[in-house]
Amino acid sequence: MEGKGFLKIKIQRGINLAVRDAASSDPYVVISMGSQKLKTRVIKKNCNPVWNDVLTLSVTDPKVPIKLTVFDKDTFTEDDRMGDAIIDIKPYLDCLQMGLGELPLGTAVKKIQPDAHNCLADESKVTWIGKGKMIQDMILKLQHVEKGKVQIQLEWIDLPGCRGLRP
Repeated sequence: MEGKGFLKIKIQRGINLAVRDAASSDPYVVISMGSQKLKTRVIKKNCNPVWNDVLTLSVTDPKVPIKLTVFDKDTFTEDDRMGDAIIDIKPYLDCLQMGLGELPLGTAVKKIQPDAHNCLADESKVTWIGKGKMIQDMILKLQHVEKGKVQIQLEWIDLPGCRGLRP
């Protein structure tokens, strides 16, 4: 698999995140892959924040893990960790490599169930959105924290001039 391209990760919202300050938290999300680190904006005093921020990673090796970490922004002390999750992009990349023709818009190409090897909180779907593109919606259950989930959406963008993930 060549795998050069960009992965757009839309960080949609946090669900029932842990409280890290007096009554609430000021959460933001950091996505890291290898030496790349991207972050969302901070949402003040909200344990159910809506970001809808799009972060784009340059992917040269799809085997490098992508980690999502939620932090609570603090003014005078180090930011508190509010859990993390590994984003498993393998099922999504497998779908991209199927070489499918045009499908009806909204066709669920694959359904991925939560298991011990992913951080899914619920069934995740890879959906055909037309013009050779697919997205994957997922809700990740945060690890190393008492509670919290983050809803995200993945979309692959081939590097111009590269075959990318196409067979």
